[in-house]
Amino acid sequence: MQSVFPQVAKSALTYEVVAQCSTSKARAANMTLPHGLVETPMFMPVATQASLKGLTPEQLEDLGCKICLNNTYHLGLKPGKDVLDAIGGAHKLQSWPRNILTGIFQMVSLLKLATITEEGVRFLSPHDGTPMLLTPEHSIELQNSIGSDIIMQLDDVVHTLTTGPRVEEAMHRSIRWLDRCIAANKNPERQNLFAIIQGGLDLDLRRTCCIEMANRDTPGIAIGGLSGGEAKEQFCKVVSYCTDLLPRNKPIYVMGVGYAEDMLVSVALGVDLFDCVYPTRTARFGNAITAKGVLNLRNKCFATDYGPVEEDCTCPICTPKSNGGMGITRSLIHHLAAKETSGAHMLTLHNVHYQLNLMRAARQAIIRDEFPSFLKDFFATLHGGNKEKFPQWAVDALRTVNIDLLDDSR
Repeated sequence: MQSVFPQVAKSALTYEVVAQCSTSKARAANMTLPHGLVETPMFMPVATQASLKGLTPEQLEDLGCKICLNNTYHLGLKPGKDVLDAIGGAHKLQSWPRNILTGIFQMVSLLKLATITEEGVRFLSPHDGTPMLLTPEHSIELQNSIGSDIIMQLDDVVHTLTTGPRVEEAMHRSIRWLDRCIAANKNPERQNLFAIIQGGLDLDLRRTCCIEMANRDTPGIAIGGLSGGEAKEQFCKVVSYCTDLLPRNKPIYVMGVGYAEDMLVSVALGVDLFDCVYPTRTARFGNAITAKGVLNLRNKCFATDYGPVEEDCTCPICTPKSNGGMGITRSLIHHLAAKETSGAHMLTLHNVHYQLNLMRAARQAIIRDEFPSFLKDFFATLHGGNKEKFPQWAVDALRTVNIDLLDDSR
């Protein structure tokens, strides 16, 4: 019997698992896209409007970033489709030689400006209040103009804590909208369309959505509708449930996840890709992400702290320079954080490096088949060796994949 839904044409994505954790569902893989190799697990920095706030494209590339995010909705408003078509897409617009992933992110935060019907999502522009109808077809048309390597379907998003018929309606609508997105994609040979799993915290709905989306055979699949305030225990249960159901020969992307603990637990649960504005946004508030936790360098205690932002960090800020063998000090960041944009710029470099390096280290631990020990070391460092401070949600989630954080054996 012939399928009644559209099938994705041959994709411009290859995915090869190079190592599998012998204990958990964690895996290291090579994902090859039109603009180069992406080694997973991978954190993807968010450059919403074709710019990562505070960094130049060259700086981002120097950090070893192989893929970043742009926002279809924002680029569709400004600079707009005509400019994108004229210049030849977002890679040229932002002088970025690596991969780009686009989607209609921040949908939940924009719901107060939107009305959702079967036709699409009708927005009021946050710039000037003018109406904009975003249909599945138009979202793909914009992403075709952007030229991103991974494009996301338009999905019907509800707040994580929503329950009842609205969640089921959104899940089924997302499936129907995926079919429309597949049919609308003019560049399947060079732009890889990812489906998005919806269903809220209802595992039966998630199961239905996973099966239906997997049947469409898109190059990759995202788990959406999380990171919206649900309990971490619920988040982990949904993620692990979905990764058990989804094809293991495709990349799996959990949207909007960027805290270190969340990412590493999700890697153990079988996830490959992550994104979040957290490392750049928190930098603008004077916060440095470190292996021992987040440091608010605006605090007075750092005014006379002449050490680096983080000991043993190899980012461009912490690495000793030739002039006296010193990197940027916590004291200088404290001085600049509330006064000069350069302070946020420096912390953004450090924070993005931290996120990228954390995923690189996790990948190497998986390849060495030492991922459980890596996780134990990570949590011990983060919480000062005090196991009583280990978050119970993480302990419980990792036990479901045979990793016991509280067990000292290696």
